[in-house]
Amino acid sequence: MAKSASYVIGLDYGTSSVRALVVRCEDGMEVASNVWPYPHGDEGVITDPSNPVLARQFPADYIEGLAHTVQGALAVAETGPGFRRDLIVGIGVDTTGSTPIPVDERCRPLTEQSRFADNPNAMAWLWKDHTAFAEAGEITRKSDEDGLPYMRMVGGTYSSEWFWSKLLHCARIDPEVFAAAHSWVECQDFVPGYLVGVTHPSQLRRGVCAAGHKALFNPEWGGLPSSEFLASLDPRLGDLRSRLYCEAFASDTEAGKLAPGVAETLGLPAGISVCVGAFDAHMGAVGSGIRPGTLVKVMGTSCCDIAVADGETGFIPGMCGVVRGSVLPSMMGIEAGQSAIGDLYQWVAGRLCPPEFREPDAHVALTQEALKLRPGQSGLLALDWNNGNRTILVDQRLTGLLIGQTLHTTAPEIYRAVVEATAFGALTIMRQMEMYGARIDSVVNCGGISEKSALVMQIYADVCNRPMKISRSAQSCALGAAIFASVTGGAHPDVAAAQAAMTGIKERVFVPDPESVAVYARLYRLYMQLHDAFGGVEKSADLGQLMKDLLEIRDSAFRGLR
Repeated sequence: MAKSASYVIGLDYGTSSVRALVVRCEDGMEVASNVWPYPHGDEGVITDPSNPVLARQFPADYIEGLAHTVQGALAVAETGPGFRRDLIVGIGVDTTGSTPIPVDERCRPLTEQSRFADNPNAMAWLWKDHTAFAEAGEITRKSDEDGLPYMRMVGGTYSSEWFWSKLLHCARIDPEVFAAAHSWVECQDFVPGYLVGVTHPSQLRRGVCAAGHKALFNPEWGGLPSSEFLASLDPRLGDLRSRLYCEAFASDTEAGKLAPGVAETLGLPAGISVCVGAFDAHMGAVGSGIRPGTLVKVMGTSCCDIAVADGETGFIPGMCGVVRGSVLPSMMGIEAGQSAIGDLYQWVAGRLCPPEFREPDAHVALTQEALKLRPGQSGLLALDWNNGNRTILVDQRLTGLLIGQTLHTTAPEIYRAVVEATAFGALTIMRQMEMYGARIDSVVNCGGISEKSALVMQIYADVCNRPMKISRSAQSCALGAAIFASVTGGAHPDVAAAQAAMTGIKERVFVPDPESVAVYARLYRLYMQLHDAFGGVEKSADLGQLMKDLLEIRDSAFRGLR
C-alpha cells in the first residue's frame, strides 16, 4: 500500500512539447499538469525544405521546458488540499526515441558551443528523422553478411529512425560534428542525467529501452555490437563504442538523486529520487496498466504498439525489438508501430481541407462529416505510409497512396479513408504478433487521439474486430514515468503494485459492429494487396481488378442507404 501522503512527477517529452504531471502515489490521482511547447522549429521540429525527411530538435528546449513545466505544475498543485513540495518522492522521465544527442566530455549538447549553435547535425536527431535510410540498409546487410545475430531481436531489419544509422550518417555528412562529440546520448538518458547533475557521459545510467530497441544492446553478445563490427561500417564508430556504455538498466532503477542546483531551479528539495528514463510509448503502456496478454496502442503523431511476455519471446519479423526489461522489469517488451497516425490525419486537415471545414476546428468538422459515411461508401482505399512504414515492412522509403478518388471525392471521405488505412496497418501488426506467438487478449489505447476521436476508435474496433478500451489517464505516458518514480522513491514496492494503485480503464468501450466488420474485412483484403505489391512482398502482384472491387464495395454501401 502506498504511503498516504506522497507524490511523484512524471515528465513526458513529446514531439512538439514537454509535459509535467504531478501524481498522488496512493491512488494515481493527477493533481496538476503543465505543458510547454518547444519554441524552436515548426511545432518543435527543425526541418529542412530541401530534405523532407530531416527532423531535429534544439536540446536547450528540453532544459528550458523542464523548468517551465515543473514550476507551473507545482504552482497548480499547491492550490489543492494536502499537497506539499516536500512530499514529492520521485521524478520519472519519458521521451521520444530514438532521439540521440551529440555531447561533449561534460555531457553538454554540442549546440552549446558557438560554432555548432545553429548546425542541425549538432542538435538532437529526432525519432522521425529518416535521413539515414541508406545507412540503415547498410547496417542490416553487413550484419547478415557477417552472420551476426544483431538483427534477430529487432525484427530482422534496422531502421533509419534508430541510433547507429543516425550516428553513421552524421559521421559521413558532418565529420566535424562527429569528431567533436565525445559521446552520443539518447534524450531519455540525457534528461535524467541533467536532473541528477551528471558531468561526464560515463556517469549516466543508460536505459535498456533505448539501448535494446534502438542501439542493438543485448547481454547475449556482450552489450552493444562489437567494436569490430562497428569499425567495419566506419572506423569512427568502432572508436566511439568505448565512449558509450557497457550496462543498461530498467526504469525501476534509480538514475541518481535530484542535484541541488537543479532542485533550486525547479523549486524542489534536493535529493529526490530520479529513475532511469525510457521511451514515451513504453511508459505509456505502463501507465495504461499493461500486463501479459494486453496490447497497448500509444496513439499520437505516430503510433507505438507495446506488448509484454513473461517468458522467452523469439524472433518476430518486422518488430522494433524484443527487449527484456524495456517495458516491465524482467519481462520481454515487444515494440511495433506506425510512423504516422496523428501526423497523417493532420496532413488531411492542414493541407487538403477546403475553407468550409477549417473553422473552428478542421478535425472536428471533418470528423462530423466522416461519421455520416458508411464503411466503403467513399470508394477510397489508402496506404498509411506518408512517413514510411515502421512495422512490419521497416522501410522508410515507402510513401503514402490514395486510390479510388473521383471528381466527386470530398475531404471528409479522404479523412475517413486515412483513418481506415491506419486501422488496417494496426491490424497487420496485430496479425504479425499473433502469428509469431505473442498473446493479445485485449487492446488498450492511450494518447490524445484515443481520448478525442470516437470516429477513430470505432473504426479501429470494426477493422480489428476487437473491443477498443481506453486508458483512464489522458496522460498515460507521463503517468507511466510517475509510476516508476513511485517505485524508486519508495512509495510502492514494485511496478505491479504501483500499477494496481495508480492505473485504470475508462468505462466506455468501443465494440465492433458486425455489419461494419464484414465490409472492412473485404476492404482489408484489398489493402493487403496494395501493402504486398507496393511493399515489395508480392513481386508479381496483379492490381487490375482492385479499383473495380472498390467500386463494387462503394455501390453496396449506397444500396444499403436506400
